[in-house]
Amino acid sequence: MFRLSDSLLVFALLYFWFLCTEASVHDYKGERFVNKGNAFVVHGGSEGIYSSVPNQNKSSVAANGDSYIRFDKITFRRTKDFANFSSGLIHTVVFEVEDRETIGGSAYGGQRAVCCTGDLAKLGVCSEGEVIRRPSTKNPSWPQVFGVSFNMGEEVTSLPSKLIQITGTGMYNLYFIHCDPKLQHVVVEGKTIWKNSTGYLPGRMAPLKNFYGFMSLAFVILGIFWLSQYSRFWREVFPLQNCITLVITLGMLEMALLYFEYTKFNETGIRPTGITIWAVTFGTIKRTVARLIILMVSMGYGVVRPTLGGLTSKMVMLGATFFLASELLELVENVGAVSDLSGKARLFLVLPVAIMDAFFILWIFTSLSATLNKLQARRMMVKLDIYKKFTNALAVAVIVSVCWICYELHFKSRDIYNKQWQNAWIIPAFWQVLSFSLLCVICALWAPSQNSTRYAYSEDASEEFEKDETHLTLIKPSPFSSKDVRSPLDTRPAEGSTGVSNDDLEEDKTE
Repeated sequence: MFRLSDSLLVFALLYFWFLCTEASVHDYKGERFVNKGNAFVVHGGSEGIYSSVPNQNKSSVAANGDSYIRFDKITFRRTKDFANFSSGLIHTVVFEVEDRETIGGSAYGGQRAVCCTGDLAKLGVCSEGEVIRRPSTKNPSWPQVFGVSFNMGEEVTSLPSKLIQITGTGMYNLYFIHCDPKLQHVVVEGKTIWKNSTGYLPGRMAPLKNFYGFMSLAFVILGIFWLSQYSRFWREVFPLQNCITLVITLGMLEMALLYFEYTKFNETGIRPTGITIWAVTFGTIKRTVARLIILMVSMGYGVVRPTLGGLTSKMVMLGATFFLASELLELVENVGAVSDLSGKARLFLVLPVAIMDAFFILWIFTSLSATLNKLQARRMMVKLDIYKKFTNALAVAVIVSVCWICYELHFKSRDIYNKQWQNAWIIPAFWQVLSFSLLCVICALWAPSQNSTRYAYSEDASEEFEKDETHLTLIKPSPFSSKDVRSPLDTRPAEGSTGVSNDDLEEDKTE
């Protein structure tokens, strides 16, 4: 059974959910009508719009605080071979998602249709060949339906310039619909401009501008703290801390570019391609480097082993593959118009990133387990304590991530009509907050200090038997005989309470 609210609208809203890239200025460049039930449809856009700010200016000219949808040079074009008849109306339909049931109808409880059928025309509820609509219970002037037709011999017909004021907050949908099979080759050209009271950002994206401004400030504060520690103890810095510095720098650049991108977007209604590409690229590099750093830390690089040995090439390959897959996904989702991308195509891009993320997590926790066992066996209590805290933080992050993914699935499955669009910005914001929180934990654990080198790898054999300082203070000194003192010339393998021989240690160093 065909229902605009169940088939056409679901398709269009899911389309908008994934592909909101044209945003506030929707360009139509030869868009063709698609057959849906007994109607031919072009989806013109869907956006959350906040109501206009109350003002004294009641003129038809939009003021700065007004929310509206404006039609600019919308034309319908057909070829000369199909211009030998006068057509019915090509309708423009604008409605709020709560009024979706006011579009379409059925005769005697039968199949629901968008275009008026002969049976419905006999009932006197509509005119055959026109779009069925009923007034909204909230506002009798909605939904907005108007249109134009072709005269005999006309190849082009234009929609008069029109501005629709938005007086109620909601998710608004625009469709171009006609009911004449002979017009199936008609294409739509022109553009529509959608504006909120605070600017051109779509309603679901508007809160993200302030969010990215806040995150930019948060990264600046973290960067100042890290830089102050780095400059004070630069002689004690080891390679892992340099990698953390790189991640903080990339994060600052990403958040700043996203804020400027949204600001420009809000002012012009067009997403700035250059800034968007740079923001996406810095973000992808940051995520890739962050995952590689966490993996290196989990393997004990720079702490219990001086090199990664043969694992370096494998890590570089995994990182490069993750970067390429993530970059492609982000570019497709955020840059330019991608009206030809289907849900299956997006799924094809998401799956590789999800699989590699899962592989990263598995490799990280496997490596952490091995590193913790080594630290425990060698009784490196200070390093063991830091790694336990690091492991706990990662475990919490993974558990929270899984819970949030389940919430996302629940949120999207229960909100197919985007009624909760005002809260949708929280979903991408959460991932930014989670990654920033984990970065803060890593910075706290490995912040440069006068004792930084105690956490770094050392070839000093005495490090293999490092004791917790608090334990040493509780041990009462007692006399010992000369036979308890090992001669420096004694070359036998030293196996104390740790049960680890020097040969084992040398083998571990060359892994």
